[in-house]
Formats: sequence, structure tokens, C-alpha cells
Amino acid sequence: MLKNHPKGIWTLFFTEMWERFGFYTLMAILVLYMGNEFGWNDSQKGDVYGIFLGIVYFIPLFGGWLGDKLLGQINTVRAGATFMMIGYVFLFLSSANNAAYFFIGLFLIAFGTGIFKVNIAVLVGNLYKDKPELKDAGFNIFYMGVNVGAMIAPLAATLISYLWESYNISFLAAAVGLLLCLINLQFGAKRLSSVDTKMALADGNDITKSDIPKSEEKERILTLAILFMIVIFFWTAFYQNGFALTLFAERSTKVYDFLRPETYQFFNPFFILILTPPLLSLFSRLNKRGKEPSTPYKIFYGMIITGIAMLIMVIASLQGGNDDANNMTPMWLIGTYLVVTLAEIMISPMGQSYVSKIAPPKIQGLMMGGWFAATAFGSYGSGLLGKFYSDFAHHEYFLILTGLLIFSAIMVLVFMKKFKKFS
Repeated sequence: MLKNHPKGIWTLFFTEMWERFGFYTLMAILVLYMGNEFGWNDSQKGDVYGIFLGIVYFIPLFGGWLGDKLLGQINTVRAGATFMMIGYVFLFLSSANNAAYFFIGLFLIAFGTGIFKVNIAVLVGNLYKDKPELKDAGFNIFYMGVNVGAMIAPLAATLISYLWESYNISFLAAAVGLLLCLINLQFGAKRLSSVDTKMALADGNDITKSDIPKSEEKERILTLAILFMIVIFFWTAFYQNGFALTLFAERSTKVYDFLRPETYQFFNPFFILILTPPLLSLFSRLNKRGKEPSTPYKIFYGMIITGIAMLIMVIASLQGGNDDANNMTPMWLIGTYLVVTLAEIMISPMGQSYVSKIAPPKIQGLMMGGWFAATAFGSYGSGLLGKFYSDFAHHEYFLILTGLLIFSAIMVLVFMKKFKKFS
């Protein structure tokens, strides 16, 4: 799986791993912290959750410009990690009597994450400029780094909660993760200098040069804009992992010392690490036979699979989850995370790879920011919809999500010819 891949992918792998450790430590406990520390209801938590994620994924539009035109990708990634580290320290110091620190911390984390994510994704794409046939696999390898950090995070949060009964100490652990992220980037930066647009230009190598005609550039941008609008519905469903699925774990599922509500977010990254290698192997074999699905078709299959995951939650709700009686076996949620994970592998890294392939090189950061902006609208939608989690029967709530995903899959099919033109 790693044959012929550039060495710089390891620097990006571990840099992203530690950043994601911090972020997913926060995501594992954010809704729980708001309820336990501040006593907020679902509507209030939904507002904060949705706005926070919206900022996280909308800021990349600015972050892409910052990396493309001003600081370069490496310096922007470094700045983002620094903002995040400071933000987690503010959360560590926050409390019911000091809510201002909570909001300051969330904003710094959202801003830092936004400028970090888009530029590290551009660096991954640039690494494979001369090896486009490995780009999908490269993004999958990078995505495994994302999920190593995301897998460790809820386990750390669970252990800290069990030992100290404190969410604040988990925030401090997240800050340490960002410090390790910065250290790793510092030691590996030399491997990446040739694929940083500003550093390469200073060395007389303009890696943004392109022979794409202006008319085709406009068509590529339009194609990406259509895709961005469609994937909003996937992210609305996906980010229920930190809201509706966490509330289902807290209120409807049996609770054990070793399996608390914050622990369930372990399963998504765990399944990514388990499923990604065999999927890459399968796609490699299909590629050799000329039968590998195109990136747009992988995204289509991902939409369908996510819809199936939501249907599992519909059934779980009808089997007793609607009662909020902590009576459901954990296997319903674990099974849902398994199916959602398969869909995520088809959509998230593949979507970033697709943007990297067809975005005009001079605005690659901005267009990658567009992908994350779509994530912003979807993640805000997850919180907006989450406000009504207690107003619907749970099976009705998950049926709404199923309908959104069926609609998005149909829209991918409608525009498939356009999507495949440049893939």
C-alpha cells in the first residue's frame, strides 16, 4: 500500500494525527460538557455545536487564500496548530463561572482548525502532482492518520473521565496533542518545502503553472461547486456522531464503566483503520483490471451506504430507543458506526482527492476551502437539526436524515456525466 509514495506523506500523517487527537477529544465530550457544566438544554447545545462546526469548516475559504497567496501552506498549518493549542488551554480554564473562556477557546479552535485543515490537504495533493495515479491512495493513507488520532482521543477522554471525573483535564490533554503536532511539523518541514507554493516559488519553481484553458477552468469550478452543494447532506448526517448519536448513547443505550457515551466515537476511526487497507487493496486489484469505480461513483456509493446507516438507527429507535430508557444494546450504535465509516471512506478522502485533481492549480487552496465550506454548511445543519432531536420520535429524526441522503445520491447520479469528465 505504501510502495512508491513520497516520504513527506509521513510528516503529514503524524502532524494530522496529533491535531485530530486534540479535535476529537473535544468532539467526544463537547455536548456532554455543555450539559453537565452549564446545564444547557438540547436546543442551546445544538446552537453552539452547529455554529462551532460551521466556523470550523467555513474558515477554510479564508485559510485557502491565506496559504495560496500570503503565508504558504506550511506556515499556515503551523499558525493554525498554535491557535488550536491556545484554544484548548482556554477550555481547560473554563467553567460555569467562567463561560467567556469557553467561547474564546471554541473560537480559537475553530479558526485554527479551519486554516490548518485546508492547507494540509493541499500539501497532500501537491505531494502527488507527479504521481496522479497514487493520489486517491495517498489521501486514504493520510486519512488513516486522521483516524489514528481520532481513535485515541475518545479513549483518552474516557480514561480521564473515569479517573478524574473531569472534562477540563481532557481539554488540557488536547493542548498537549497540538504541541506534539507542532513538534512533528517542525522536524519534517524540509520534506515538504518543495510542495509549498510560496517556498517553491522562492526557489524559482512555480508549481501552480497550468495549461488549462480559461473556459475549462470555469467549467471545473462549476463542477466542484455542484459537488459541494450535494455533499452538504452527507455532512449533516455524518456529524450526528457528536450530537444525535451521542445523545442516543447517553439516554437510550446501556451504560458501562468501560463504555460511556463519549467512548462511542472511538469506533468510527477504529473501523477506518480496519477497513481502509482492504478497500485500498480491492481498488488496486480493480484498477489493474480496469474496473475501479471512478471517484464520483465512490462518492455516490458513500451516499447510499450512509442512508443505510441512518435506517439502522430508525430500526434501533423503533426497537426501544425511542423510550430514552438506557435499555438498548451498544451493538446498534456500533453497527451504525461501522456502516457510516464505510461511507466516510468513500466520500471524505475521495472528495478531497477529487478537488485536488480538477481544481485550477492557482486556486487549489481556495477550492479545497470550498470543500470544507460545504462541510461547514452540513455540520451547521447537523446542529440545527439536532435542536429538534427531542421534539421528534427518534425514528422520525433518523428517517429525515435517510431522506436527505437518498436525495443527495440521486443528485450525484444526475450530474455524474459532468463529474466524470475531469476525473
